[in-house]
Amino acid sequence: MSDSDSPDAGDAPTDPLDAIRAWFSRTATLLSGSAVPESNYDPARHDSLVAFDGLAGYEEVERYWLNAPFAFVSINRDPETDEHRYHVVEPSLTDVEAELLDRLFEDVRGPLIYREDVEDDPEGALAAEVRRRLEEYGVVVEVETFYRLFYYLYRSFLGYGHIDPLLHDPAIEDVSCDGPNLPVFVYHDEYTDIASNVVFGETELNDFVVQLAQRSGRHVSVSDPVVSTTLPDGSRIELALGEEVTPRGSAFTIRQYADEPFTPIDLLNHGTFSLEMLAYLWLAIESNKSLVFAGGTAAGKTTSMNALAMFIPPRSKVLTIEDTRELSLYHDNWLSSVTRERLDDSDITMYDLLRSALRHRPEYIVVGEVRGEEAITLFQAMNTGHTTFSTMHADSVQTVINRLENEPINVPRPMVQSLDILCVQVLGRSGDERVRRAKTLAEIEGIDQRTGELDYSNTYSWQPTEDRFEERNSDLLDEIREERGWKRSELLREMNDRQRFLRYLQREGVDDFRQFTAMVNKYYADKDEVLARIGDDVTV
Repeated sequence: MSDSDSPDAGDAPTDPLDAIRAWFSRTATLLSGSAVPESNYDPARHDSLVAFDGLAGYEEVERYWLNAPFAFVSINRDPETDEHRYHVVEPSLTDVEAELLDRLFEDVRGPLIYREDVEDDPEGALAAEVRRRLEEYGVVVEVETFYRLFYYLYRSFLGYGHIDPLLHDPAIEDVSCDGPNLPVFVYHDEYTDIASNVVFGETELNDFVVQLAQRSGRHVSVSDPVVSTTLPDGSRIELALGEEVTPRGSAFTIRQYADEPFTPIDLLNHGTFSLEMLAYLWLAIESNKSLVFAGGTAAGKTTSMNALAMFIPPRSKVLTIEDTRELSLYHDNWLSSVTRERLDDSDITMYDLLRSALRHRPEYIVVGEVRGEEAITLFQAMNTGHTTFSTMHADSVQTVINRLENEPINVPRPMVQSLDILCVQVLGRSGDERVRRAKTLAEIEGIDQRTGELDYSNTYSWQPTEDRFEERNSDLLDEIREERGWKRSELLREMNDRQRFLRYLQREGVDDFRQFTAMVNKYYADKDEVLARIGDDVTV
């Protein structure tokens, strides 16, 4: 625990007899038989577990629960610097409670490992073990004391220690620690980068980095100090141990994802895409057009790819390939594969997985991110008729093309032209608000015979000053129309029907990924019935 939020257990006596005398002296008022509360904590009947009177010199902007009733955050503003501070408030412990916590920490940890009910009911198993130990100690504790002790034990054994409250905040996207004795920073949806009152000491930070690696099933050491992996809850983490590659000491960054994946309706509500763009992409995906989502860090490219993959027709065989697990598809015929890194020669790379994927005969291949030799195999798959989606780090269409054609990717230009749509996303500003927008939806048109350069056209582009999307004619839609044998009027009617359908889902608040996918599948199965259900009152 950090100095700012951890109980001070005091200096332990060195002589064993002195330790025993000190223990009984501190807990004498509690030793009147065994009395451990069986009732649950009730804020209406019991005292509050946390208290906070504000930070001196700061103005409190807001406060809200992170893990009720144990921890909340107080967002404060420094009027002199106009900077915000993310102050986590957790239960404070008396000296006696701190002593009990230290003793329980040592006595509970071992037996908890061997309890058979830990996996089925971890909270219940921990509570039962704490009660058993307190009864053995013969101490009398109030309900409030029991739950304060339980909170810190749960935070240590089953949670994420100091940063556990931060990971309960749905407004936080990133949690980063740049080294020991430095404030942990968070990226907040409303306040962007903001320092917290959570601080790690050097030893505990080293231990915590090792613990994070172990939780994700990986190993980190001085000889192999950098690890990029995923936590069991799907959060992406980057770890650095010691001072080998990070001179200031161990460091970590945790990138959180929503408990449930975004849907296209979420993207529409957030303004990332317009209604017309979603209908366009839906028809393109159904028509087996390949897409690449490009953008900078935190631009939302993986989120968008994951959401738009919900337009894949039901029962189509989908195979995903990632180095860290981020994609989550609500699709029955889906095979997920993840790379494996070892210190010996048994690595399984994205290139290996992609070669293997082609033997599974997938209709759609989704690759987490291309950055090396796997890109050539990916474009070979495009050229052989496989529909592929992937992401890249780039901030413009031309940058994507340059990265694809040059080291270390080196995709030949004739192969790049097999890509159909390139979506470039940005994390920009609209007024005072930071927003994620699809900056450009570009169609790759082929190689210009006169110049030898790759031609592309921007079908949709974001106008930041007005925060709106501008549309131009689409050659790809004409190509789809010809493939399906539609007249121009039939194409326009299909686009309008899909926009009406998406507008209906938005109006009805269908943003749960299960409901959304079910409705899209119904559209595929019986479009006329779905449109009849919508009625004529939904317009675009």
